[in-house]
Amino acid sequence: MMKKIISMILAALIFTAAFCACGKKEEPVEEIKEEVVMEPQISQMKSICELAVMDCYYHDVAKSNIPVKKSFLWWDWTENKHFWIEYSGIVRFGVDVSLLNIEVSGSNVTVTLPEAKVLGCKVDSSSLTEDSFIVDKSSAKITAEDEKAAFEAAQPLLENKASADRALITEATERARRLLEDYIANINSTVGSNYTISWVYADSSGNEGETAE
Repeated sequence: MMKKIISMILAALIFTAAFCACGKKEEPVEEIKEEVVMEPQISQMKSICELAVMDCYYHDVAKSNIPVKKSFLWWDWTENKHFWIEYSGIVRFGVDVSLLNIEVSGSNVTVTLPEAKVLGCKVDSSSLTEDSFIVDKSSAKITAEDEKAAFEAAQPLLENKASADRALITEATERARRLLEDYIANINSTVGSNYTISWVYADSSGNEGETAE
């Protein structure tokens, strides 16, 4: 009889322990959230500036006035080959990335931005036709060599003219600046950071000038 009572007590204890174990509420496991850190990348910012180029179409007229010495017996005189060449070309404006300097310190990004300049230009040979050459009525005879020389001279003339175009240089510089600002703003909005840019402006040779926020 005693053994029966002991067995019943043990069974009751086991049941009670099992009931308590099943009824116990597990504590929720705290989810570990990994903080995303996203910093401005200097290499990406330089790549942005490389893409921030402007290709501008130019249509211009170059003037040629070539003196030619003539002589007959004892008589010497000079005639002029006087004509114009009408041509078209493409000029590429952009920032020289080798002069771009970027420093990240905490939440401040200091960008030394050189002024945009002419990165390249090319006269479109397909734009030249017979009508592209306008010869003055008093001009000496124009040869094919004269026309070729005038075309070759048009390229540096185009580059000089574009290099003096302050409006397009300013526009190209501002284009690079806006794209860099958008890049930093995108990082701020994506990860909730508060990066700010301090601008240091330089000329097209990299000589620093004014500083601005």
